[in-house]
Amino acid sequence: MTTTEIAVDRTTSDARTLTPAERAQLTDLVSHLGASLDEHRFEALRELFTDDATATTPGGTAEGRDAVINQATRNHVGFERLHHVMTNVLVQPDPAVEGAPRTASIRANLIAHFAHADGVPVLALGAIYRLGARETDAGWRIADLRVTPVWRTAAA
Repeated sequence: MTTTEIAVDRTTSDARTLTPAERAQLTDLVSHLGASLDEHRFEALRELFTDDATATTPGGTAEGRDAVINQATRNHVGFERLHHVMTNVLVQPDPAVEGAPRTASIRANLIAHFAHADGVPVLALGAIYRLGARETDAGWRIADLRVTPVWRTAAA
């Protein structure tokens, strides 16, 4: 195996795969989530989440797309300048369930900075994002979002 090849263990998998285009769509969900939060485009989140989405974050737990958007708005609107940097995005198809929509799991690292109008961060944090995505008629959407804090610093 060369250094550019990745070994895949198919012995514990149903060998279901995602196309490169699907992987790009799923990765884009993560990027659009961060950009929507940074730019205070909270209504744009409506296009990213399923109707029955759930979110568990340091800001609380929400069930249903409207509640998830309200929580995101509440937790971010007090900061004029936001910067969500999401890296190391890993996309994995979930095992197929007969009769159920296709799903995938996404993991990403987050570093976020929160600042007021002066641009000086008052809060910085590192976390792990775990997203459960579901294929819908409108494309891939986030059905579950879990944010696990790793570290945090705040201005004195």
